[in-house]
Amino acid sequence: MLAEKIYDTIVIGSGPAGYTAALYASRANLDTLVFQGFESGGQLMLTSDVENYPGYKEGVAGPDMMEDLEEQAARFGAEMRPDNVERVDFSERPFRLWAEDEEEPTLAKSVIIATGAKAKWLGLEGERQFMGRGVSGCATCDGFFFKDKKVAVVGGGDTAMEEALFLTRYASEVLLIHRRDTFRASRIMLDRARKNPKITFVTDTTVEEILGENSVEGIRVKNAKTGEEREIAVDGFFAAIGHEPATRLFKGQVEIDEEGYILQREHTATSVPGVFAAGDVSDKRYRQAVTAAGDGCRASIDAERWLEEQGEAEQAEDPGNWTAEKDGEAGNWSKNLDEGAA
Repeated sequence: MLAEKIYDTIVIGSGPAGYTAALYASRANLDTLVFQGFESGGQLMLTSDVENYPGYKEGVAGPDMMEDLEEQAARFGAEMRPDNVERVDFSERPFRLWAEDEEEPTLAKSVIIATGAKAKWLGLEGERQFMGRGVSGCATCDGFFFKDKKVAVVGGGDTAMEEALFLTRYASEVLLIHRRDTFRASRIMLDRARKNPKITFVTDTTVEEILGENSVEGIRVKNAKTGEEREIAVDGFFAAIGHEPATRLFKGQVEIDEEGYILQREHTATSVPGVFAAGDVSDKRYRQAVTAAGDGCRASIDAERWLEEQGEAEQAEDPGNWTAEKDGEAGNWSKNLDEGAA
């Protein structure tokens, strides 16, 4: 037997996108539930200093900022559950979501997916040990902390080139380390990196260990052809081998691209009317806390207006509108939304 309570909006995820979505939804008097997940707070829980988020003029520790966002959303009535969502069914409304170890689903009129994405890592012990103390997966976020220092970037695609080029604004030298002597990066990005005098290419090389006591002091590398190992002194280590969006749960439920990111059709709407996506789970370009928060705001407003449209449709007893939405014609509700806002 299904649970009787149906939430207006359920937010899956508790990073900047998820908490901002919950804040806007609950402040709009929507009955809102947040499935925070066992690792609540997202990637910022691993960030020691955040200095580029508006409003924190002295900077803020990542965990402290996430606590602030959670408390602000809860202040307006958003319900928090520290559970992982194990399974979803978006095939009919109300949508059904199963928390881990629960037999009965939780029901929702609309859903906002804000499960984020994680940087891919090499799997070295030092990556976790020195996270926030010289190890990073985001040059835009942390490059400022490496003024006049020597850093290493690992990767061979456009992401690695972009990270390395950005770091040259601050670092005195950037080592770009790649396990092969050919690159997946586009020709234009590779040429830009090669022309930058601050970037030194170290090819046919793998990083075996990150060295240091309290912070990153160096790396131990191995030549992939000769097997020779050596130590290189660096102050920072940046993994730039890509990101992995947390979308495994939603495969077969909403449309996802070849890289695993949720596709947005109209604004933040997914391929399923009533289901929205916000933050890094659908953003492969910016990946910033402030852009994720902005996405959470957009998704919440989209969900709120979509719910209003559904209320009007039900009052007007317009079954044609319902059928179109069930068939996934997101443009129908989006068109109505825009006309209503005009």
